[in-house]
Amino acid sequence: MWVLILGLVLFLGAHSVRIVAPAWRDAQIAERPGAFKGIYTLVSLVGLVLIIWGFGLARPETAFVFTPPDWGVHAASLLVILGFIGIAAAYLPAGRIKAWLKHPMVVGVALWALGHLLANGDLASLLLFGAFLLWAVVDRIAAGRRPDPVPQAGPVTNDLLAIVVGAAVGLVFALWLHAPLIGVAPFG
Repeated sequence: MWVLILGLVLFLGAHSVRIVAPAWRDAQIAERPGAFKGIYTLVSLVGLVLIIWGFGLARPETAFVFTPPDWGVHAASLLVILGFIGIAAAYLPAGRIKAWLKHPMVVGVALWALGHLLANGDLASLLLFGAFLLWAVVDRIAAGRRPDPVPQAGPVTNDLLAIVVGAAVGLVFALWLHAPLIGVAPFG
């Protein structure tokens, strides 16, 4: 379990610098943009690898804390696909989805984490997805307090692109990549 926890600390810690020390982060980016981005990327990547590896190690050994509801798997499928659409909207040209969500990446991560919490009741899953959900909520609150520019709504075609790309990537991951990478086949 310690590998998973270390991965979460590294990954979410790197992604929380803007929440807990925004002035320091901005100063580092201004003084050494390449170094900051390089260290941020390296720490995030190491954290992500440790999360995946640690989850694979911890999941078979952890106890179940609760039994997920029967409808949890179906709700998870919908929430995770919506999460992928939010993440796609964050990186594609702005449409109404991006403008409405304001921070679609964070909302997408929250939906992804909530969906997984509804379908999994083991301790490793609660730790992993609970940590991501908590981080997303805290980050969204912090983002609402920053003077970040609100994305302007773009054409509906950009929303359609986000929906198609997000749903396609989500389905490809669920059907072909989830089992080999995570060790669990979401659809049996």
